[in-house]
Amino acid sequence: MEKYTLTNGINVIIKKNNNTPRTAVIMYVKLNEDEKKTGIYYLLSRLFLKGTKTKSSEEIANILDENAIDLSIDKKADYIKFKLLCLNEDINSGLEITEDIINNSTFDDLEKEVFKIKGEFEADLDSAKIKAQDEFYRTMFKGHPYSVGRKEILESIDSINKDDLFNVFNDVKYKFKKNISVVSGLDSKELKPLLEKHFLNLKSIEEDDKRKKVEPIKENRVSFVEKEDANQAQIFQGWHFPSVYCEDYPKIILLNTILGSSGLSSRLFLELREKKGLAYTVRSVFEPFTLCGNFFVYIATEPKNIKTSLDGFKTEINKIMKELISDEELENAKNNAVGKRQFYTETNLLEANLSGYYEFLGLGYDFEEKLIKNIQAATKEDIINTADKYFSTPNALCILAPEKYLKNIATN
Repeated sequence: MEKYTLTNGINVIIKKNNNTPRTAVIMYVKLNEDEKKTGIYYLLSRLFLKGTKTKSSEEIANILDENAIDLSIDKKADYIKFKLLCLNEDINSGLEITEDIINNSTFDDLEKEVFKIKGEFEADLDSAKIKAQDEFYRTMFKGHPYSVGRKEILESIDSINKDDLFNVFNDVKYKFKKNISVVSGLDSKELKPLLEKHFLNLKSIEEDDKRKKVEPIKENRVSFVEKEDANQAQIFQGWHFPSVYCEDYPKIILLNTILGSSGLSSRLFLELREKKGLAYTVRSVFEPFTLCGNFFVYIATEPKNIKTSLDGFKTEINKIMKELISDEELENAKNNAVGKRQFYTETNLLEANLSGYYEFLGLGYDFEEKLIKNIQAATKEDIINTADKYFSTPNALCILAPEKYLKNIATN
């Protein structure tokens, strides 16, 4: 792995994987300012492939298709990510079209894309799970940009005009911090001049994160969503956890594995599905956003089982807070967590994504090696102490179900 800096200040890491036919290039753009209009970062990311000063959206799509080039742009809570995958021999063409959309997007399809997004989001919100999950984030991160869901974007998106987009576009190009990761079958001496050429017009500025801080949950928050045609109740319960920067991060990964992210062997699955037959889907999830971690448990169950499911959550969380796990369960959790992580570097694209993400976080491209060592070094005492430390704090609960079942919960 080689790390260097372009003349415009963008940090680049390059790794050569011999005898691999494809080159993966990923650029992370840090969103360190809150949106002036809700949904504008998301809309911007959708419009990048919808036409430039020299090419229509159809022409871009045809070029990508004819050359087997995969180019996509994703907007997440903390960043926008540009992802390019192409054959080694087509890297110049791939970077050329990437440069074009980054520098020359026109946003002429604004109205068409807004119409499309509105249709997609309105359809999404017919889904009980999506509707409940949106409300859960609203409850979990009350008043913070992390709480923004489809509802908020639908309410704001018509107010976004091309001038707004170009202002943010300029921030993305000339202001926000960026880093590039490349994993390829090509040598760095072949890649460096191409990266310098095609990313020359961008700038990367290191500055403090100006986003609103996440306020802690000081007392339990509860929200209900009435949906009369819901055949299943959707239940989300979550806690603010630290993010990836915390020394507890590897222990949290193991805690999540033990509790609900390891599928058939997780405690929630065994207790709430296998033994009690409460649901087909039950799990825990840990999302390490940069400003705050989000640890939640989820179940989809018959509405009559809401209280039993909540009691099941409580029982399993109390158990992992108060009882040492066995040596065997700890070892199985470590094997599961580390084994899963092997898949994160299975292809050039996945490897570029992971090393680029760690560079984006400021942890260094080799953080994965350190993380695995720390996962393997965790003890039974670490697990119980971590669980007690964070699960003992107030939480956010969201339940979607027909009204009569919610009334029963509210009065108990």
